[in-house]
Amino acid sequence: MPESALLRIPTPYLRQIAAQLARSGADAEGWRARHGLDDRGGSLGTVAFSAPGLVALVADAVATARDPALGLLVGERLAAAAHGVVGHAVLHSRTLGEALDVLVRYAALRMPALVFEGAIEGGTWWLRLRPAMPLGAAERPLIEASLLALHRLLATLLDGPSPVTAVQLPHPLGRERALATALFGQAVDDAAAVAGLAIPRAVLDARLPLADPEAFALAERQCREDLARRDHATRWTDRLRGVLSGPLLAHADVGVCARLLATSPRSLHRHLATEGARFRTVVDQARRERAEQWLREGVPVEAIASAVGYGDVANFRRAFRRWTGVAPGPGRDGRRG
Repeated sequence: MPESALLRIPTPYLRQIAAQLARSGADAEGWRARHGLDDRGGSLGTVAFSAPGLVALVADAVATARDPALGLLVGERLAAAAHGVVGHAVLHSRTLGEALDVLVRYAALRMPALVFEGAIEGGTWWLRLRPAMPLGAAERPLIEASLLALHRLLATLLDGPSPVTAVQLPHPLGRERALATALFGQAVDDAAAVAGLAIPRAVLDARLPLADPEAFALAERQCREDLARRDHATRWTDRLRGVLSGPLLAHADVGVCARLLATSPRSLHRHLATEGARFRTVVDQARRERAEQWLREGVPVEAIASAVGYGDVANFRRAFRRWTGVAPGPGRDGRRG
């Protein structure tokens, strides 16, 4: 699996999930064992997951806890220290606005499954969270845990009440509404299109009590270096293949792929060209490899055609023959000799 397909999740976050399972009387050790978790990452380390692996991990945690509020309960216990060097840069920022800028730029180092965005609407600055990829059953707990952890972090910054004036979630809270209201300290709008925290622009210039220019400079530089290493760990071709390793392969769109890779479609085309590749060629190769794998596993041709982006089976058969020189069929993967 290409490095770009891996999501590195901080060990403290995983430990907090396990701790919450244990507190609820659930089988935390069984959950850890099913997903190969141990303490080798150390308190400052990370554990790498594929996107499907992370979704399975979180969904299994919710099922093991038998509690849809798992994300809220975990987020409530994620203190500033759990956020590593990003947390240090935030805490030592000069102003609230600078701290929020750090969050938007570097939060994905701690939670790569989500996209963090800042937006100004009138007199309000919004911090919004969106899935960076299809998350399925893991979306709600990941968003709730992250949003509540950020809410707590903002209160810590000011050493007082949180500056947040509105909280939005994109899913109904149901019976967890009272818990969410208590943990956020205010009513939660659970009918929004996207998760977010609202902060008045008037408080963005507020000085932070833990401001430390030297400590901030060191932490922010480490964040920049970590982000650069993450973004340039592999070739763009491999990073694109990582994005295409999931359901996106069926509807490979350059705009969507570029967004998931934090670039523009034009830049993505340019990066691929410097490596002698083209977007459509990479997509076709990924589709061929997936089709060949499923043919070896005995998956019906009709199902394969749909899964790799061909609504018409005849078009898939023509594409497969163009790729391999032979027609697709049971047990036939295009390899010769």
